[in-house]
Amino acid sequence: MPRPDRPPRARRGGPGPLTAGAVAVALAAGGTWLVRDGSADGGGPPLPPAPSGRSPAASAPVRTPAPVPAAPPLAASEPTRIRIPSIKVDAPMTGVGLTAARTLATPPMEQRNLAAWYRDGTAPGAAGNAVVIGHADNRNGPAVFYRLGLLRPGDTVDVTRKDRRTAVFTVDSVRVFPKRDFPDALVYGATDRAELRVITCGGKFDRRGGGYESNTVVFAHLTAVR
Repeated sequence: MPRPDRPPRARRGGPGPLTAGAVAVALAAGGTWLVRDGSADGGGPPLPPAPSGRSPAASAPVRTPAPVPAAPPLAASEPTRIRIPSIKVDAPMTGVGLTAARTLATPPMEQRNLAAWYRDGTAPGAAGNAVVIGHADNRNGPAVFYRLGLLRPGDTVDVTRKDRRTAVFTVDSVRVFPKRDFPDALVYGATDRAELRVITCGGKFDRRGGGYESNTVVFAHLTAVR
């Protein structure tokens, strides 16, 4: 895959060149990308069992609720807070860019209830794929997206913005992808709708490798504005 020679610009298809080049660079360095590990130094415990005995990183079972029509995209505005009622997420948001290695930065590990959005890409609610990331856990226990894998199609994600509007996204699917084979085209492919990707660590925790083997990805689209 070609490697980018500069940070990606905002575009309707998401992080753009980051997904083609920087992903390859990150994988070559050990398969870590986005939410890299369970803790800042590569340690961290495996996730404890979730309610009902299902892993928070497990992919949601297939279900086909009635499709929810897409709402028209909004003008860009910086997000300030994310709420996911069904998994009790209520967290402030910060912007992140790229690291020196040209991989996507993550929120500070010590701030367990903090989510981040890719500020050089699409703002949540605007046309294109907005990217939101957060940790599943750290050494002190569960973090903001610990239960992300328990979301179901039809659940909602609310993103409050600086323009005082709340973009309401409806979940289309929840999937788990190995970090060594992350499908950047599927996750970040161009779209004219306002869509959202929420990403955290998932899958099996590899103690020898020092991190989780997969990423949990929520696919959602804008369905309402408040």
